[in-house]
Amino acid sequence: MTMDDLEKLRVLLPHWLEHNAGHGQEFARWAALFEGNNQEIAALLREASASLQDADAALRKALHLSGGEMPGHEHHHHNLPG
Repeated sequence: MTMDDLEKLRVLLPHWLEHNAGHGQEFARWAALFEGNNQEIAALLREASASLQDADAALRKALHLSGGEMPGHEHHHHNLPG
């Protein structure tokens, strides 16, 4: 692993998280659509959505450990009087 790899990962992780969010919303929308017609499909779409949430938790942890941040997230350091 090089520093370039770490920098690339810091860029890729937020992209993957944002990408997953869009898919998760679509899965939920389609699950609701099939709720009254086909419970098995609806359940599988909800399961896929839950799996994405698990993946997101792992990706967020990797982002934190890599020193990256989500775009638009401001990290504030508070200086305490000493």
